[in-house]
Amino acid sequence: MQHRTQHSPGAHQHSPVAPASPPRPGGSPASPPGRPRSQSTPGAAHHGEAPTGHAGHAGHGDHEVHASGQHAGHSTAMFRSRFWISLALAVPVVAFSPMFAMILGYSLPTFPGAALISPVLGTAIFIYGGTPFLRGGWGELRSRRPGMMLLIAMAITVAFAASWSTTLGLGGFDLDFWWELALLIVIMLLGHWMEMRALGSAAGALDALAALLPDEADRVTADGIETVPVSSLAPGDVVLVRSGARVPADGTVTEGAAEFDESMITGESRTVLRRKGDPVTAGTVATDNAVRVAVTAVGGDTALAGIQRLVADAQASSSRAQALADRAAALLFYFALGAGIVTFLAWLALGSPEDAVVRTVTVLVIACPHALGLAIPLVIALSTERAARAGVLIKDRLALERMRTIDVVLFDKTGTLTEGRPEVTGVAAVPGISHSRLLALAGAAEADSEHPVARAVAQAAAGDAGAMELAYAGTGFSSMTGRGVRATVAGSEVLVGGPNLLRELSLDIPAGIAGPVAQWTARGASVLSVVRDGSVIGALALEDRVRDESRAAVKALQDRGVKVAMITGDARQVADAVARDLGVDEVFAEVLPQDKDAKVAELQSRGLTVAMVGDGVNDSPALARAEVGIAIGGGTDVAIETAGVVLAGNDPRAVLSMIDLSRASYRKMIQNLVWAAGYNVAAVPLAAGVLAFAGVLLSPAAGAVLMSVSTIVVALNAQLLRRLNLDPRRLAATPR
Repeated sequence: MQHRTQHSPGAHQHSPVAPASPPRPGGSPASPPGRPRSQSTPGAAHHGEAPTGHAGHAGHGDHEVHASGQHAGHSTAMFRSRFWISLALAVPVVAFSPMFAMILGYSLPTFPGAALISPVLGTAIFIYGGTPFLRGGWGELRSRRPGMMLLIAMAITVAFAASWSTTLGLGGFDLDFWWELALLIVIMLLGHWMEMRALGSAAGALDALAALLPDEADRVTADGIETVPVSSLAPGDVVLVRSGARVPADGTVTEGAAEFDESMITGESRTVLRRKGDPVTAGTVATDNAVRVAVTAVGGDTALAGIQRLVADAQASSSRAQALADRAAALLFYFALGAGIVTFLAWLALGSPEDAVVRTVTVLVIACPHALGLAIPLVIALSTERAARAGVLIKDRLALERMRTIDVVLFDKTGTLTEGRPEVTGVAAVPGISHSRLLALAGAAEADSEHPVARAVAQAAAGDAGAMELAYAGTGFSSMTGRGVRATVAGSEVLVGGPNLLRELSLDIPAGIAGPVAQWTARGASVLSVVRDGSVIGALALEDRVRDESRAAVKALQDRGVKVAMITGDARQVADAVARDLGVDEVFAEVLPQDKDAKVAELQSRGLTVAMVGDGVNDSPALARAEVGIAIGGGTDVAIETAGVVLAGNDPRAVLSMIDLSRASYRKMIQNLVWAAGYNVAAVPLAAGVLAFAGVLLSPAAGAVLMSVSTIVVALNAQLLRRLNLDPRRLAATPR
C-alpha cells in the first residue's frame, strides 16, 4: 500500500482542511443515508472493475446477508414472502380448527371437505413456511449447537405429526395442533424477517469502495489521448488526470503538479501538493490542475484494494457474535427435551401410555414460545423506529446490544467533531491597514478560485460589513500551484499564499503581526499571508472549526462514564489543539488508514469496548473493526455502508441517543426474555402433569392460549419503548 510522504504544515498556499465528504466521480454528492445510490452514479455501474473483485458480490437487503449461523443462505426477501403467504394460509387453518373453535365457542361450518381445510393448508404451511426452520434445525443438530432454529423445528415437527395423527384417527389422541402450528410458523417467520431487516451487509461497503474508482481513464499514447476502461490499464501506462477528476490507479506523477484531495484515503484534512516523481493513490482527486501519472499498481495491488480487504476482514471478525435470544433458545431446547423425556418415562411408569404421549407432545409443542421468537426482534424493530426519529439509523442488530457496554467512543476529527471545512479564525493586519480592508483585498484575490481555502477567505470577506462596503473586485486572476494566488485588486498586485509564497518572494512576516502568527502556528492553524505590491500587509489564520455540539457531546459522554478519544490524520499540533478545546481523554494524531484500524485494535487490547465514529473511506476499516461502528450521515457511502449505526445528521450528540436507547432496549430484551422463558419454566411442568395428583393439569388448548398471552405481554412491554425521549439536545443537557 502506498504511504503518504511527509509534508510540513503550510507547505503550500491552500493547506487547511479539505472537504470531509469527497465529491463522487463526476461531481455527484454523497447519497443520503438510508437511500441507495442512483444507478447512474459513476463508478457504480461496472462492478467488475472493483479492485479486488468484491463488488461482484454486492449485497442488498433482499439478498443473502449471512455466510454462517442460523440464517445461512437465507434472505430478507425469502422470510418476507414466506411470512405473507403463510399468513394468508393460516387464516382458514385457524378458522376451521376444532380446537380453536372450541376455545372461542363457535360451531365449525359443515360442508364436504371442511374437515380437510386445516390439515391440507396446515401441511402447506409446514412445508413452505417451516422449511427454513427445519433446515436450520438440522444444521444446528449436525453442528451440535442447538438454538432457536432447532427449538422451532422440534416444536413444529411434533405439532405436525400429532395433528395428522389426530386427523387420521391414529391412536385415539386428541392433539389437534393445526392452528397452533400455523400461528407458530407465521410468528416465527415474522420475527426472523424483522431480525434480518436489522442486519448489516459487508458487501454494501465493498461495493461503495469500488465506486470511488472512475469507470474510464484517459490513457496517453503516441497518437494522443484515448479513453479506455479502467480495467484495461496496466503498470507502465501513462494516464491524464484532469482537474477535478479521480486518479484511476496507483501511480507516480510524471508531468505537472496539482493539489490532491486525499482525505478519502489517508484521512489527512489538508490537500497535498504532488509534483513530478510523487506517488498518487487511486480514488484521490486532483483539485486544481491536470497531471500525467505513470501507473504502478492496478486491481488488487492498489491502496484502495488494501482498504477493501481491511473492511472485509474486520466485518467478518465482528459478525460471529451470537444474539442473546439464541443463547436463551439453546438452554430452552435442552430444558424442553429433558422435560419431554422425563414426562414420557414418568407417565409410562405410572401405567398410562396414552397420557405419556399426550403430555409429552404438549410439553414439546408449548416449549417453543412465540414470545421468545419475538422478544428480541420486536424490541429491535421499535428501537430502530425510535432511533430514526432521533436521527439515528440502526443497521446492525448487534450494535444495539453492544452500545450499552461501550467503554470508549473514538471520534474521527475531521467532519465529525469538526465542520470538515476551513474557516478564517484570525485576522492580523500591519499598522495602517484595517482588518476589513485586509479581508476585502484577500477575498477579491481569491474570488475566482474554487479551492476550499479560497472559498473560506471569500466567505470571511463577505461576512465582514466593512469589507463589503469596499466592494473590491479582482482582475487578472492566476493560480500559482503550491504557492498561492495572484490578482489585481484596486490597482495593486495582491498575492495570497502560505510559507512557500513568502520564501519565493524572500519576504518575512512583519514584526507587527509576528505575535499572533506565532500563536496560530503553535496551535496548528494554517497561515495565509497577504502581499500587496511586494509587501506583506497582513495574515489570516484558517482552521477546521470545531462543532458547537461536539463540546456538549464529549462532556455528556464523560458524565455517563464513557471515555472519549479522537483520531485523525492531521498533524500533532492540530490534533492537540482540538483535543484541548474539547477536553477529550486520548488523542491519536497523524494516523493513516491501516493505523486507524490498528488503533481500534489497540484500545480493544486494553480490554476496552470501542465505538468508532467516522465519516470517510479512511474510517471504514476502523468502523468495521470496532464493536460498534457509527457513521456521520454527511459522510461517504462507504462509511455509511460499513457502520452498524448511521447518524442521519452531523450532530455528534446523537451518540448519546444511541447509548441511552441501547441501555433501555437491553432492559426490555431482558424483561421479554425473562417473561418468555419464565412462561416455559412454569407452563412446561404443568403441561407435563407434575400437579396432576392435585387435579391441576394443563390441557393442550390451555397451553396454546397461554402461549398467545405470553406473546401479547411481550409485545405490549416492547411498546413501552415508545415513551423514550431520545432528543440529543435534551440528553446532552441532562446530568448523569
